[in-house]
Amino acid sequence: MVVSIDGLNPQALTTLGAAGAPTIVRLEGEGVSTRNARSTFDETETLPNHTSMVTGRRVALPGGHGVTFNEDDQSTVHDTAGQYVTSAFDVVHDRGGSTALYAGKPKFGFLNRSWNGTNGAPDAVGADNGRDKIDTYLQVTSGATSTDALVADIGAGTLADLTVLHLAEPDQAGHASGYLSPAYLTALTQTDARLGQVVDALAGSPGYADDTVLVVTSDHGGTGTVHSDATQAVNYTIPFLVWGPGVAAGQDLYALNPARLDPGTGRPADTATNPPVRNGDVANLATDLLGLPSVPGSTYGPGQDLRLAP
Repeated sequence: MVVSIDGLNPQALTTLGAAGAPTIVRLEGEGVSTRNARSTFDETETLPNHTSMVTGRRVALPGGHGVTFNEDDQSTVHDTAGQYVTSAFDVVHDRGGSTALYAGKPKFGFLNRSWNGTNGAPDAVGADNGRDKIDTYLQVTSGATSTDALVADIGAGTLADLTVLHLAEPDQAGHASGYLSPAYLTALTQTDARLGQVVDALAGSPGYADDTVLVVTSDHGGTGTVHSDATQAVNYTIPFLVWGPGVAAGQDLYALNPARLDPGTGRPADTATNPPVRNGDVANLATDLLGLPSVPGSTYGPGQDLRLAP
């Protein structure tokens, strides 16, 4: 399960501490994490980063997905890239697994359209599971509604093999009132509580507690009421944490992965020999945790080298 908290500025976690963000602090203590991961190199906007999260591709062409816009233009990822762009949803669905995307903004219709029954590629792996790569798509602006739906799936034993949950309220509060403003911090505390609902449901489920790994990250940070400048550290610095069975407790991701260089306040290019942990690592980490191959065409973490335990 992947949870993306839109606009999660790591500085807010320092401000809130365990009192204001108890779930995230708990997951950091019980899992592996860093508060110094990176967004995509080229963009610190929502749609480009989430496209990278589900495809494992950088933004820039050639080789990337090319999505530099931040609103649904009614096209597909494939139109933008000039070729079919395989996603983690493809890898899971084409091997008989189930997939779900719970989205907090209407613009995510762009992702659903890209891998629906018309635009998804024919299934060429084993049995034909169809072209629609996202089995469940729910778009609601309320994080409470999407969280309740997901918790209900866990309780009913119908959780998808790959689930992506996008929680938008912190970003919305940041745009309206400023990142790190009281309204933003309140929204993040509320979102942390929703994440807590998911964690408690997983931990209390006989069917999922022992075999479900949770990945939590973000698409960007923010400063003032914007986050569009991809050269500012406050925009490109994000958290990345992993929690669940087989994951070490209280470990730093960079310490576990010496081939990944902690960038400090820097902005390493996509061509860096020792790249930072990026949100784009999500796609191949998710498929690897499911025992499946890396996403074809991926450029972030192809072959999946992130260690989650010593």
